[in-house]
Amino acid sequence: MAKTEQGNGLDLRGSTEKLTDNRKSSLYGSDTEVNGSAIPGEGQVDKYGFTGGAQQYSGDSAEEIPTEVLRQREAKWLEMLNSWDKWMAKKHKKVKERCQKGIPPSLRGRAWLYLTGGKVKREQNSGKFQELDNQPGDPKWVDIIERDLHRQFPFHEMFAARGGHGQQDLFRVLKAYTLHRPEEGYCQAQAPIAAVLLMHMPAEDAFWVLVQICEKYLPGYYSTGLEAIQLDGEILYALLRRVSPVAHHHLKKHKLEPTLYMTEWFMCAFSRTLPWASVLRVWDMFLCDGVKILFRVGLVLLKCMLGSQEKLKACQGLYETMGLLRAIQPQYMQERFLVHEITELSVSEKDIEKEHHAQLRRWKETHGDLRCKSPPRMHGAKAIMAAEPPSRQDLRQRPTIIVESPLAAKTDGVQAKDTKESRKANEEKQKKTILPPQETVNLYSPPSDPSPLLKHMTIQESKESLSSAEHDTYL
Repeated sequence: MAKTEQGNGLDLRGSTEKLTDNRKSSLYGSDTEVNGSAIPGEGQVDKYGFTGGAQQYSGDSAEEIPTEVLRQREAKWLEMLNSWDKWMAKKHKKVKERCQKGIPPSLRGRAWLYLTGGKVKREQNSGKFQELDNQPGDPKWVDIIERDLHRQFPFHEMFAARGGHGQQDLFRVLKAYTLHRPEEGYCQAQAPIAAVLLMHMPAEDAFWVLVQICEKYLPGYYSTGLEAIQLDGEILYALLRRVSPVAHHHLKKHKLEPTLYMTEWFMCAFSRTLPWASVLRVWDMFLCDGVKILFRVGLVLLKCMLGSQEKLKACQGLYETMGLLRAIQPQYMQERFLVHEITELSVSEKDIEKEHHAQLRRWKETHGDLRCKSPPRMHGAKAIMAAEPPSRQDLRQRPTIIVESPLAAKTDGVQAKDTKESRKANEEKQKKTILPPQETVNLYSPPSDPSPLLKHMTIQESKESLSSAEHDTYL
């Protein structure tokens, strides 16, 4: 991603316009800033898939995990995913701790699917994504989505090629959401969210996790009017007064509205702001604990950049302050430092909900009732599971590729019958000392003609296996 796009603010134009491409003041700046033409033809790909840009991996921004530790964490996560309902019910604290430590890369996509409840949604709506995928979509949204595709992580190998598989899947997911929620349609900030998900899981899974994020974690964020994000901006501003009075006073002095600096942070879940190692760690915690993680990240960055009189000497006005917040100093976004600050900051769901009710009262006094009636916000994976308890069947893991021998396709009854017949043949053979050649029993031949079984293992069966719900090739 080009450095020029990092941390771009948003001109809300009265806070009523939707973040779509028909606005000159785009959430992501102009096409020239983020188009794919600047991508080098040949570049070294980092371990996250980036060939360049501000989010390419560097040893300074991330911490290395020893291989032995990584293998141990993978084993622990596999154990949790195999008994997910029990762990969430009885050992949620341990799940939370392991999310804070960082989900192993090989299991991150599957873990996100389970944390968000996307796995349950997918099982309960089998075939729904395919149905939406086959529909043409509203031409208005289709046109806007197509024009946005090349702007999403153009320095990532998955999305670098125009019309490549990454952009195709991104289009499918975003178009499906406009059909799933036609009253909301499409918002530009959904594109980077969906793109991050597609880096870790297939399109169908990414669609259902996007649905959960939009409906459970950040309800109302992507609706016309952006009322929910404005309310959360006021909540962030109020919480800052307690966390960093100096930073709060400075923003109040220069009348810097929260939506000017926090809109992209929250609506894109910091995916366009932080180094990639930090993005993944923030998402691990966000999808486990909910929106309070986004508030904590925002508060940490504001405190670090504006939290002392010494730091404020460099920004004596509104424009200087905005410039500072659009170019967060790297040391404050470094993975180890940021995660430590997030976990140490004492901002809870109760704090956010208390401030939410206070800001809602003020909103009604000044603006009247909210025009967009959003569902209540769920604070993380445990709240989502408690609200919609899944069945064991919904959580069952199914492998993508199943390899069977020709004989394994038989039912238990047939197998038992074959075993009985084989045993009877052996007994008869032992009774006879000499058998005519035509009656010789070949013990090594299959009990029945193998050709029908081999014919049964057709390409069609392989396709059925590969189209199964779980796609382990993404792990």
